[in-house]
Amino acid sequence: MLDGDGISSSDKDSLRQVALARRDALGVAERLGAARRLSELTLPIAVARGVIVSGYFPIRGEIDPMPLMHVLSDAGATLALPVVNGRGQPLVFRQWAPDAPLVRGSYGTREPVMTAPQVEPDILLVPFAAFDREGHRIGYGAGYYDRTLERLRSSKSIVAIGVGFAVQEIERVPSSEHDARLDLVLTDKEVIDLRRPS
Repeated sequence: MLDGDGISSSDKDSLRQVALARRDALGVAERLGAARRLSELTLPIAVARGVIVSGYFPIRGEIDPMPLMHVLSDAGATLALPVVNGRGQPLVFRQWAPDAPLVRGSYGTREPVMTAPQVEPDILLVPFAAFDREGHRIGYGAGYYDRTLERLRSSKSIVAIGVGFAVQEIERVPSSEHDARLDLVLTDKEVIDLRRPS
């Protein structure tokens, strides 16, 4: 089946499976080392005190962003985690601190408790199945982050940072006008700055 831009969903599915197979082949020691290296990267953007950074709770073999989030929290950032608000809806974000409890959410993830304040992030850490150096990503197919980035960018300036393993890079992600671009990608090997000059 082709979408409105002539992109076959099977093309994305095939690329997703290749990238995820490479990710799934990583061993425990490689994963722990990757999460540590991710937290040691120097970001090319300022993370001022009070900036709201949304991360994510890792599932399905995703790189663990928690060590990085602890570093950002120590630097003064306010942390948040995404909450699924219903199928086909943009994500919402609830404030979270490293010592705060989490509850079971959709798709096997963990979310802040319902009483945690809802916030709008300034910086969004975005997981992916695959990415390319044009700022395009392949997610898991539900479109949550595309819808969420579109909503956030319609009301404020945000920085979308893709986060994953270097082995998830592919040459080219088939993209359409509906796919939200990333501003940066962080991997266990490097920081890739994808922002276009204004």
